Amino acid sequence: FGQVDCPAIPGAVRPICRKGDLHDICGKYKGIQGHHNSCYLDATLFSMFTFTSVFDSLLFRPPTENDIVHYEEVQRVLREEIVNPLRANLYVRADRVMKLRTLLENLSSVTGLTSEEKDPEEFLTSLVAQILRAKPFLKLSSGQEAYHYQLFVEKDEHLTMPSVQQLFEQSFLTSDIKLKEVPSCLIIQMPRFGKSFKMYPRILPSQLLDVTDIIEDSPRQCTVCGKLAEFECKECFGQCGAGLESTAFCGQCLETAHSHQRRSSHAWRHLTVPVEFSILQDHCPIPRLYMELFAVVCIETSHYVAFVKCGSGSEAPWCFFDSMADRKGEQNGYNIPEMVSCPDLPSWLSDDGARLLQEMKDDRQLPEHAKRLLCDAYMCMYQSPDVMMYR
Repeated sequence: FGQVDCPAIPGAVRPICRKGDLHDICGKYKGIQGHHNSCYLDATLFSMFTFTSVFDSLLFRPPTENDIVHYEEVQRVLREEIVNPLRANLYVRADRVMKLRTLLENLSSVTGLTSEEKDPEEFLTSLVAQILRAKPFLKLSSGQEAYHYQLFVEKDEHLTMPSVQQLFEQSFLTSDIKLKEVPSCLIIQMPRFGKSFKMYPRILPSQLLDVTDIIEDSPRQCTVCGKLAEFECKECFGQCGAGLESTAFCGQCLETAHSHQRRSSHAWRHLTVPVEFSILQDHCPIPRLYMELFAVVCIETSHYVAFVKCGSGSEAPWCFFDSMADRKGEQNGYNIPEMVSCPDLPSWLSDDGARLLQEMKDDRQLPEHAKRLLCDAYMCMYQSPDVMMYR
């Protein structure tokens, strides 16, 4: 595994938070060292813990009588041998990660975690759902709960580079479900299956995800006049505006919109509006609810890497992480992880930047990291700084 030391660190270590230049924390031997097909786990753990505390409840929840016998051991290995060294020294040696992989292999229903290629969601199922028994991150109006959300959409031939926002709203519209509350974190799996099939050749990760219109009983704006919405008409999607926002109406605008012959047969439903908000609607603006993108896990030819935001807010810089960027020696050698600064990433995801990239029809024209970000996105992770404070 090389000569770099990696001592266990007890206690609690805060995530790294950077503004501006990343020069001093990037380079070789940075991040989590890969070993024996571990990239799915390395990229996911690096995304979850290095620069954010949104998953920190996993590290500190006390055991209960419903937990497995080895609960505290798994939690200690994750916290003291992986997360704390990652945050304190920005380096985790592969034998530390192998300890966790061995525990997961022995204690969960997912097999092959110590040697085989796996997907991030299999690792999340093993660690988060089965062993650490975390509360599901998402509560759906259907009564179901989940740790991540898989986008299920029909392909729109008119979209060449859809945004995550567009696909997210389309998926919730098709499924006819809502979220019961704003989650502290939202892990979204792109519409691709296996390592080869991709529904769209490029997808644009949305830097801010507007979740206002998919939260059950959240105050919404009328798409026509901007006042408090009282009705929702799914069949009006995209007709009086864009996205799910176009399905919300106040009573007067609903009547006007549906006086048109083309919409006269639509079926709409009442929205439940919090009583307090109905009383105060003339005195306070209708809030929009946003979640912030903080990581994109990507896959290309069976190898997972990650783009991760090095802090919170619009000023935080981005890095690219690869747990197997280089190798020392042959069969008995070891992998060298690397972090690289990505100062252009916010520009690529902006409206103007995305337009420029879209004009580059051949993927080979794209900057190397832009190509990986747009063409290879597998999972996008979002957080709500407001909700995180209370979880």
